[in-house]
Order: sequence, then structure tokens, then C-alpha cells
Amino acid sequence: MHLIFEEDGHFKAGSILSETDATAQVEAASGKRSKIKTANILLRFAAPAPAEVMAEAETLAQDLDADFLWEAAGTEEFGFEQLAQEYYGHTPRPAESVALLLKLHASPIYFHKKGKGRYRPAPAETLAAAKAGLEKKRLAAERQAHLATELAAFRLPPEYVSLIPRILIAPDKNTLEYKALEDAATVTGLSQLRLIERCGAIPSTLDFHMATFLLEYFPRGTGFAPVTEPMDPPELPRSAVRAFSMDDEATTEIDDALSVEWRDDGSVRVGIHIAAPALGIAPGSELDKVARERLSTVYYPGDKITMLPEALIHHYTLGETHDCPALSLYVDVASDLRVLATETKLEMVHIADNLRHETLEVLFNDETLRNPDVPDYPYRRELEWLRDFAAVLEAGRGKADTVDRVDYNFKVDNDRISIVPRKRGSPIDKVVSELMIFANAHWGGWLAEKRVPGIYRAQANGKTRMTTSPDPHVGLGVDQYAWSSSPLRRYVDLVNQRQLISIVQGTDPVYPPRSEQLFSTVRDFELAYDAYNEFQRRLERYWMLRWLIQENIHEVTASVIREDLVSFDTLPMVTRAPSVMGVAPGSKVRLAISSIDLLDISFHAEYLETMAPPPDSAAVVP
Repeated sequence: MHLIFEEDGHFKAGSILSETDATAQVEAASGKRSKIKTANILLRFAAPAPAEVMAEAETLAQDLDADFLWEAAGTEEFGFEQLAQEYYGHTPRPAESVALLLKLHASPIYFHKKGKGRYRPAPAETLAAAKAGLEKKRLAAERQAHLATELAAFRLPPEYVSLIPRILIAPDKNTLEYKALEDAATVTGLSQLRLIERCGAIPSTLDFHMATFLLEYFPRGTGFAPVTEPMDPPELPRSAVRAFSMDDEATTEIDDALSVEWRDDGSVRVGIHIAAPALGIAPGSELDKVARERLSTVYYPGDKITMLPEALIHHYTLGETHDCPALSLYVDVASDLRVLATETKLEMVHIADNLRHETLEVLFNDETLRNPDVPDYPYRRELEWLRDFAAVLEAGRGKADTVDRVDYNFKVDNDRISIVPRKRGSPIDKVVSELMIFANAHWGGWLAEKRVPGIYRAQANGKTRMTTSPDPHVGLGVDQYAWSSSPLRRYVDLVNQRQLISIVQGTDPVYPPRSEQLFSTVRDFELAYDAYNEFQRRLERYWMLRWLIQENIHEVTASVIREDLVSFDTLPMVTRAPSVMGVAPGSKVRLAISSIDLLDISFHAEYLETMAPPPDSAAVVP
């Protein structure tokens, strides 16, 4: 006796070797023996052989029409042998019964399985919906195949124009467009990015890098929704000082200014004046939400994305000839440059001048400081005294800088890049940086002393982090450091300014101890700030490669840092050059530059020769 049985969702044929009430020992045509449950037996027959029945059944099933079977089945539940009898009009042969069983099983939208060999015809409306779904899938599969074919031929279908770069960066992997791109990438052997590039969909690598960053961090664009004007601060006492700022010509968010008052006893009162947007941006207000969402201004070569709307920046920036609300830290300094006392005030300060680096540095630099015969210039006395005071502050931190370092200014003009070296630690840099470090360290200590929560930037073991604890900043040599001097550009500074103002005004702090708002600001700011800095570094690297192409430079000199890590001599570029391995650290080498790829922001640097061994070393370089 032979049989058809169901196992693991499939129909199989075999011969019965032995049988009990519950199980049967069966041998398949392949010779494999197995024990099956009697309940899984669907059909018994004496002839022909099982393999012959299955082969003929599969052939017959191909000619069966599911629509006709559904019409013939009626509406009630039925067994497959019953429908086979009605369909064929005679007692069906084993192959005919099995053929119908196979067709029923392969047509789930027409027939719903109800048990052992039993089915129920799908309701008409259910079947119609299922057919529509199948047709939709068929058309989708055809469309996906068409899109993949076009992409594989390096032709960009119009559907992709609006999807780039999202489909490469944050795709919806369930869409036909993504699946087609995936299929085409497999066929061509290219990455999805390179395939899209070959299709001509990335005409501007710069625009692509910008769009990629904006997609992740500014998905709604860089513009600002309309916001109400900030509240003008209440009447503040007016300071008698005339302050001045020092920034580069592109700076619009002027956060800080300085003033110097000469005293008859030889002492000096220095004013560090910080713009006070906290007076007009109420916590939780629409303006505050804008700043809280962005957390910082984003800087990159050629442009920036400000944290605050232009109207608000204009309202609080320390613009020249204006009287501006400011949080002022006054430092009384003895004639020997010792700090005698400090005082913090909230006041209106007259900003007499916005001095710009580009013009000031020509007049106020290391050479002019050594030459008393240079022509006079505005604020000369104040600036020269501030430079001496800054040197004392720097030495007091144990951080006197004797190493000549170079910064680079990136300037983009109509797609042409100029990268201009600028000596770091110039008198302007010293004055501004030291006085801001002093203010941030002092105000951080004041917050801690008054037990008012604040946000600190701490450093230990070479690792810098944001924290709500007044921990030391080893790199700066200060006991605590609370960013407070750039409230127009960093949300952390705005938060700290609110806390400082509460001390000045004698009110409860905006953020009480263990404030969840403070903790979440720390967490979110650190993530955003790191991401923004990484974007700036990436765009600077991009423009350095653009500069190499623009200037037709194929060879550079560099210094070996360690192993295969090198630093270019005339660009702020640090990269790996595997062929430099074995050259002594500190050596000057010549490198060949090739394979510049502006999409990957990568290139190849090949070692050519050693130009000079490490300084003060007799090392022999291979």
C-alpha cells in the first residue's frame, strides 16, 4: 500500500512498511525510511508507484485553473478528494487527486486551509483584495527591475533626484528605490555611493558633503521659523567704560569685549564684558527652544550655521557705537600685575570699537611690541598693557607657551580656496584667550562657591569632557572651567550665564541642584559639539584637497610624527603614509600626492625621500 502524507508543510509520497493505529513506518522512493503520524496521511492507494503518482500530479496541476476551481468549490468547507470527484466527474485517479491537492495548497488566496486536506473558498471580497495585492506586487517587482536596470546602465531614473543623499545616508530600506539600488550595486560590483556617482547624480562633491551633514543634524533646514523679538532687559546701570572687541572680519556674534581703566595709584581695572542674551531669552521660550535644539554655532570654511537667528544676534551682539547689556567681570590689577580683587556686574556697556584682526594684527604684533618707535595706533597703551597682563596670567597657570605654532585661516571665494597661515599665540590671541580663560575659571569657581549648579569643561589624563562638577581642567591649569564667554554661540554658555545672573540679582537659580535639564544639556551638547567639530575638520580636509588640485601641487614636504603618521609642512593636514614606515620620527620627508578623491575626501601619499633627519639627532634614516 502506498500513501500521500504531509510533512513540514510539504506533500510527500511513500510506501507503507508497517502501521499501527497511531503511526506508520514509511519508505520514500529515495529509500529513506521514517515514522509518520497516521493523522498526517492524506491519501492511500495501491497503484501506481508513489514516484509515478507525484510526477504525473505535478504535470496535471500545471493545467488546473485556480479561478475555475474557486467557482466550482462553492462557499462551504470541503475535502480535496470531494472537489476532485466533482471536478473530474468520476472517481479520481491518485494522480488526479494529488494534482488538485497541490493546486489547492499552492493557491492560498483562493482557498484557506482548514485542516487535514480540507479547505474553504475565500470570500469574494477577500479574494478580490488579495488579487489586487498580488497585482500591486507584480507591478512593483517590474518597476524595481526597471529601476535596477537603468541604474546598472548608469542612467539615473527621475525618481532618485529628490532622494539623494538620503537614500545613501539614512535610507528607507523597504522602498522599491532602495531595493533597486541595492540590486544594481550587486550587479555592477560598485558601492551604492559610487554607483550613484557614476549615474551623474553627484555633480558637486561639496554640495553632497553639506547635504549629508544637514540631513542628519538639520533635517528641517538651516533657516529659522519666525520667532518673537527678545525682551529688552530691564533698566540696567550704565558703566562709564568704553569697551572694544577683537575678532576677525567675518565675526557677527561678538560675545566679548574688553575695557581698561587707569587708576591714579598705578593700578588698573580691567573689564571683561560678555554679551547677555540670557536677559532676553527666557528658559523654555520659543527662542530658547531654537538655541536648545542647535546647541552651538557650526563653523566650516566659507560659512557658518548660527545657533541663534540673525535678528536676535543683532539684538545682543556687542556692536560698536552701541550701548549693550553685558555681564561684566571687573579685575583690579596692581601695578606689578597682581590680581587684587574681582567684581561681577550686570550693566549696560558702551562698545566704542569692534577691532578686526585683519587690520589690528598689522599694528599690534610681536615686532611692534619690541619697537617703541612704531607709529601710534588706537588702543595701543591698553593693548600693550593687556599683553603684559596676559603673559602673567598665562605663567600663573603654569602654561607659558614657548613653542611657535601655526594656525590656518580658510577663505572661500567663488569656489577658490585660500589657506593662509597665521602664527598662533600672537599678542591678540594671548590677550583674548587669557582673559577669557580667567573669566571662565573665575565664574566657574564663583558658581561652585555659591553652590549654584553649572556646566563645566574638565580635563584629566588627556580626556576632555563636559560635567556638572567643578573638576580641574589640567590642560589649562585651572581648578575649574565653566564656559561662559560665548553665550551667542554656545548653549552651555547661555545656561551658565543664567546661573551667574541669578547670583548677581540674588534670585533662585534657573537650574536647581540635580536639574534634569542641566544633565540633558550636558549630554546633548557634548554629542552635538563633537559632531559639529568633526564636520568642520572634514570640510577643512576637503578644502585642503581642493587647494592641492587648484594649485596643481603633486609633491609636498612633511614631518614624520610616528610610524606612518605625517604632518604636512604648509597645510594643517595630518595623514597616514604607509611607505614612510621606518623613517625616524621628526624627519622631514618629501611625499608624492596622487589619487585625490573629493567624494571620499581621501588621497594617497607616497614617500619619495628624506630631506632632513630629526633635529639634534644623528639617526641614520634608511
